Amino acid sequence: MSRSAPLSAATRELTLRAVLTGLVIGAVLTPCNVYSGLKIGWSFNMSIAAGLLAFGFWGAAHRAGRAPSLGLLENNINQTAASAAASIVSGGLVAPIPALTILTGQTLAWPWLMLWVFLVSILGVFVAASLREAMLVREKLPFPAGVATAETLREIHARTRDAAQRLHALLSAAGLAGAIKLIVDLGAVGPRFALPLTFPTWAALRAAAPGGISFANLGFAFDPSLLMLGFGAIIGLRAGLSLLIGTVIGWLVLSPLAIAHGWAQAGAANETWYEPLITWLLWPGVTLLVVSSLTSSLLTIAASARRHRAEDRARNASWRIDWRSGVALVATAAALTIASSAFFHIDPLMALLAVALSFILAIVACRVTGETGITPIGALGKVTQLTFGLIAPGNMAANLMTANVTGGAAGQSADLMTDLRTGLAVGATPRLQIIAQSFGILIGSIVGTLCYLLLIPDPATMLITPQWPAPAVATWKAVAQALAQGLTSLPPSALAAIAIAAPLGLALAVAEHLLPERYARLLPSAPALGLALVIPAWNSISLFLGSAVAALFMRINPTLAARYTLPVAAGLVAGESLMGIFTIAIHLFK
Repeated sequence: MSRSAPLSAATRELTLRAVLTGLVIGAVLTPCNVYSGLKIGWSFNMSIAAGLLAFGFWGAAHRAGRAPSLGLLENNINQTAASAAASIVSGGLVAPIPALTILTGQTLAWPWLMLWVFLVSILGVFVAASLREAMLVREKLPFPAGVATAETLREIHARTRDAAQRLHALLSAAGLAGAIKLIVDLGAVGPRFALPLTFPTWAALRAAAPGGISFANLGFAFDPSLLMLGFGAIIGLRAGLSLLIGTVIGWLVLSPLAIAHGWAQAGAANETWYEPLITWLLWPGVTLLVVSSLTSSLLTIAASARRHRAEDRARNASWRIDWRSGVALVATAAALTIASSAFFHIDPLMALLAVALSFILAIVACRVTGETGITPIGALGKVTQLTFGLIAPGNMAANLMTANVTGGAAGQSADLMTDLRTGLAVGATPRLQIIAQSFGILIGSIVGTLCYLLLIPDPATMLITPQWPAPAVATWKAVAQALAQGLTSLPPSALAAIAIAAPLGLALAVAEHLLPERYARLLPSAPALGLALVIPAWNSISLFLGSAVAALFMRINPTLAARYTLPVAAGLVAGESLMGIFTIAIHLFK
């Protein structure tokens, strides 16, 4: 029997080299996200960084005659595994797990902590696999980080003159973003440039905030982060405008009202009041996110069920969860239920409810990530915390660790959907990406938990301090404490805000599906509106500015815009991400 010819670089995909490269890079980058998550409550998407690092290493090896060139599809497998490993922080390592230790003193030994994080994260893989057809093929959600990754991979693997020019644009943008990030991290400039304006106050507001309110207090500032500008250029003007509208409504209108009526407290005069205000704005924002996303998804599923074209049936058949995936899903749910009971003494029925809720909130996470590029894991975790605050008031373990299940599954689901968006753009095989994602979760669980335990051996004394501010930990801890007495402990008027936000989200989602496309696209994006209420105003402003610049560029010169917008945007994302990793690594080694 003759041996088959070796695969060309263009067709190689799930090779041992690709998987191992992704696992090694993921193992190196995972500590950076653990560090940044505990420092600033933010983590980096490592897909672009992993793609560039693998291309550089194997390119050098190829030029030295030591290895064949790394193919585009191989690199896609590499970035899928590496990003899955690095995003393991969504499994709870920088929020609910340390919050539980601070509140109850409970911590898990490394093998059990690793197992818990792995189970929580692998659940998201099954959800993403079932959502790919609806969100990527039918709705064509952009998933801006996935688009940026695909554009980066195509540029570095292409050999044409046009590709070389676009690669030059990408690298130039990356250099600029990296340089600015380095300057900011070195402390040469402030992290934000606040607007030197004072908010007009009325009598009730002056009584609540005697020193007045500045726009800087409300978060209206220019952030030198070019990464957000790059994301804005990718998400488009509709999402960018929706974020700006939501920011004005949430932070410029509702926040002063909340202070004036005592629903939220003003902070120090020279500080940003994000933390005291988010305790109230969180509720209408999360309600908009959840109701609109779930409504859109249900309407899409219902519309798909009414279509029985042959090609639809063929596509659906390939992406229904088969019996093997079904068995794995049931086994994962059973393992999580057992682990919840054994590790945290959570009632098995409540643990099963948390698994079921994971599917719902993963849909929301994927949709929001698909539209805006930001995964609101913390905000969605609050939904579970609220649910179990009603079911089991005062049970800190149930409140935090059921939310850990839903948040971790939602985070990994959104990460895989982003990678599948990259794969769709470059012609990859989804099944092979799912395998790579699973390997990445395994190595991330091992390295991430080790890193967490080594960095923070005593969360109760080390976290929520000047050295380790851990804002995500502080937020999850505060919500768990607030809900210890059940629904009555919600912030004042939060229920009224929820009652207003829920029908608004429902109406916008229904209108978007019923109206003709030319009218529907004039409506604001409800998920983006909700997201604007739970992230700082300066993030939304940067996202809007990026989308506006890209739209203006397209209007002035459509040809150049079509050629260079995505490469430049991807370069801004890549440059700041890589420099962020570099500066974090320096701190880590210190």
